[in-house]
Amino acid sequence: MGLFFAKKQTLMSKKVRKAVIPAAGFGTRFLPATKAMPKEMLPIVDKPIVQYVVEQAVAAGIEQVIIVTGWHKRAIEDHFDRHFELESRLEQAGKKEQLEQIKKISELADFVYVRQKEPKGNGHAVLVAKDVIGDEPFIVMWGDEFFYADPPAVNQLVEVYEKYNSPVIAGVRVDEKEVSKYGIADVTNVEGNIYKINKIVEKPEMGEAPSNLATHGNYLLTPDIFKILENLKPSKGGEIWLPEAVDKLAHKRDVYTVELKNAKYYDCGSKVGYLKAVVDFGLSHKDTNEAFREYLKNLKL
Repeated sequence: MGLFFAKKQTLMSKKVRKAVIPAAGFGTRFLPATKAMPKEMLPIVDKPIVQYVVEQAVAAGIEQVIIVTGWHKRAIEDHFDRHFELESRLEQAGKKEQLEQIKKISELADFVYVRQKEPKGNGHAVLVAKDVIGDEPFIVMWGDEFFYADPPAVNQLVEVYEKYNSPVIAGVRVDEKEVSKYGIADVTNVEGNIYKINKIVEKPEMGEAPSNLATHGNYLLTPDIFKILENLKPSKGGEIWLPEAVDKLAHKRDVYTVELKNAKYYDCGSKVGYLKAVVDFGLSHKDTNEAFREYLKNLKL
């Protein structure tokens, strides 16, 4: 009995140290730019989108990053690898600050790459990382979107997970006119900004949504999600969708959502969302903020 209890306690207290970032899509909304370049590598000022995502995960204590790619996504792998020729040239030129920036990219985390060989949906993309995750809790973040929040979104999820020992999803309030773009949660308040998910309604029509709390973007999941994904039948588009798996999980155990504090969502998978991120970060970047702000002030819009 004592041994069983000890094992149970160990399982319950596992640290969240792995993140899965699906990044295997074709990025058709950004064609022709993404014909030869992954959409996740589109730059926001001077860093690709996926680096912002990885940095947020690492800042929350993530040690291993599993990126789900396809045959056309080698540029992502190359970006997080060492580039000895470039490092040598920067060193010879005395560009120490840039050299350190480049070196740090490959040292952010332990990177693992797995291939999604067919476009079977974002749930399937998570499933192909099963063997790397093993029996540990893990974060899911998408390679073309992220939250800018205070405290950081992933940290907020981890805090709730450690308190309730259950899966938790990022939640943000959306305008009633936009509920049809997201998975909307039917919820029961637990405390403060933490809610228990009763069910998730995927992209409901306006007037039919159970709330205006969209659950998306960042997920903290437990390995029991994999059994559901393995048995989940393809739905719209013949694909397997993660929100549907989470909805089924919520009928078997407690699943929570935390309404993120001080959060702004950047959907860089859409052209307008990407441009918003470029403008916001351009205005806050130390190398561009003053000149860019002056330029925008002088625009006759």
